[in-house]
Amino acid sequence: MGNSIGENMITEELLKNRSGFEEKIRKLVGRPVLLIELDMFALPCGCAGITANTRGLEVDDLDVFEPQLLPYLKEMASNLGVKPSVVFARLVPGSSIVASLNWRVLCSRCYPEFARGEGKTPRPDLYLLQFEKRK
Repeated sequence: MGNSIGENMITEELLKNRSGFEEKIRKLVGRPVLLIELDMFALPCGCAGITANTRGLEVDDLDVFEPQLLPYLKEMASNLGVKPSVVFARLVPGSSIVASLNWRVLCSRCYPEFARGEGKTPRPDLYLLQFEKRK
């Protein structure tokens, strides 16, 4: 079964951060927003990070509240020990619905895909909130 102390600490940290972040976003936008799932991930390519699946969040919310939202996004990454090279929202294609918020430490293979894009929406399904350009 593994080390239950370590597993419990990780689970408690995820639960605490999920509910705290959800509460902050609800207060910020002034309506029910659900953070239905908070995951930490590692991809085969070498990327890793955090994904927060959301319901009730719109692109307009990101446009309007980005200055207030960024500190919450940075706090979440810090709380979970992730230093993302990019923070972005994944949109439901063809809509203004935010499907998820993502904090990603980009691998060298995926970095160029984000770096070559322009503006807030380098692809129709992405809305960039923060991107650390490599020197």
